[in-house]
Amino acid sequence: MSKMYGAQQRQMQAPSNPLAIKTKKFALEKNKFVGLCMRQLFSNQWKFAFIPLALVLGNVALNLTGAYKNYWIYIFIAIAVIGYILFWLIQFTGITQLAQYKQLFDKYRYEIDSRQIFMKLSDKEGGMIKWDMILGAYKDKDAYVLEMGKYQFLHLPFSVFNNDNDKKLLDKILRDKGYFNS
Repeated sequence: MSKMYGAQQRQMQAPSNPLAIKTKKFALEKNKFVGLCMRQLFSNQWKFAFIPLALVLGNVALNLTGAYKNYWIYIFIAIAVIGYILFWLIQFTGITQLAQYKQLFDKYRYEIDSRQIFMKLSDKEGGMIKWDMILGAYKDKDAYVLEMGKYQFLHLPFSVFNNDNDKKLLDKILRDKGYFNS
């Protein structure tokens, strides 16, 4: 039996694995979401920083040789870079305000084992994420981040784990799946 929640369909849960890592119930903070999206944006698009750098260096060379003196290009490049960053910041902040993305910030409890990740809204509602949907993972200073696509991720703070053994087990699962190096 399925229940509808927002625009996404929730499935009834299979019996949980007694050996699974069970987290406390928590919600992703909106500011953390924006920060992680901006971090992913910069890590994906850092190569494009060479375009304004090349324009500035080309203009410096033209100014030093006296071939073409202009200073407006520096202002234009600074405005363009700041505008690009602000555009994406506004986009990610806007996602946090839209009703159809409200479920991103609901409180979930996770059950993680070597087969899948269960996201549980309650004991009867939730969803399942297979490990093949996880494209990458990294350990931040205060959380695990499991990337599922462009600006899609699971953020699991260390504080939601019941003990250090759960964190060690998740480390082992991520190493076995090839997301962490040995």
